[in-house]
Amino acid sequence: MRKALVVGIDYYANVSPLFGCVNDSFAVKAMLDRHADSSVNFGVKHLAATGPKSQCGRDELRQAIANLFSGDGEVSVLYFAGHGHIEATGGYLCSSDVKTGNDGVPLAEIMIMANQSKIQNRVIILDSCHSGVAGGSALQQKVAEINDGVTILTASTAEQYATEENGVGVFSSLLVDALGGAAGNLVGDVTPGGVYAHVDQSLGPWAQRPVFKTNVNRFVSLRKVQPALELAELRRISEFFPSPGFQFQLDPTYEPERHESWFKNPQDIPAPDPVHNAIFKILQKYNRVGLAVPEGAPHMWHAAMESKVVRLTALGEHYRRLAAKELI
Repeated sequence: MRKALVVGIDYYANVSPLFGCVNDSFAVKAMLDRHADSSVNFGVKHLAATGPKSQCGRDELRQAIANLFSGDGEVSVLYFAGHGHIEATGGYLCSSDVKTGNDGVPLAEIMIMANQSKIQNRVIILDSCHSGVAGGSALQQKVAEINDGVTILTASTAEQYATEENGVGVFSSLLVDALGGAAGNLVGDVTPGGVYAHVDQSLGPWAQRPVFKTNVNRFVSLRKVQPALELAELRRISEFFPSPGFQFQLDPTYEPERHESWFKNPQDIPAPDPVHNAIFKILQKYNRVGLAVPEGAPHMWHAAMESKVVRLTALGEHYRRLAAKELI
């Protein structure tokens, strides 16, 4: 059971309209509907408010959120793009019929639904002004009150506005980019942590700042994308590096290319070994994605030609352990 509620509200009957939220919601829905290989991902309910005849009222929005977090299941995702409101009593998601802002759906109420839900993983993604207030204590905002299995990712802090550029939300544009593969890890999973890292790095220190709050034992995958490495190649990492701290010894037979002008006696260089060349190609891929580095050589080519060793990085050791335990 994987379900998602995707909400985009451009039309507001009593306050200023927005122009990119519905488009953002369609883009997010497309990403959550299916994995990169077109297999089914989330069952998505989509609410889009585009005009007087297509509104999303408070009661409809609140009931849809309640339904999202009801029952049992693996993961529920709430995505909201629209106006947000904050005052002394807390933050609110603004439905199409709001008049003052505080007549929207209270974030505190949404957090109660999420915290009390029996769904294993509850992910709340908000592209609205002041959304960073979500999950904060009613009396002390710097203290988050989120139960096990809850993750919150917001476009901005409690004090900031969420901005749009060229008709799309800056945050949602980065979210779609992340779900599309920019935040995929080495096994092809896009996790909330990976999404936050991508958004955080992209916005920079002077722009709106995303907020990430979580209380989980392990990150849930929001979408499967093409991994940077073939999984069969990644699994071989424990074959090449059978123990912690193991160093893989190279020699010139691993490198298929020759630059004889670099050596005084090129006739003494052993010929390439096809079996070694195939292994070296995988080790080069490990190096490109930050799993392995050559010791005492600037590049992998030099490491082979100068008979240096290759060692795993901390990230490489992590994946070596996973492969050794057959968890990849």
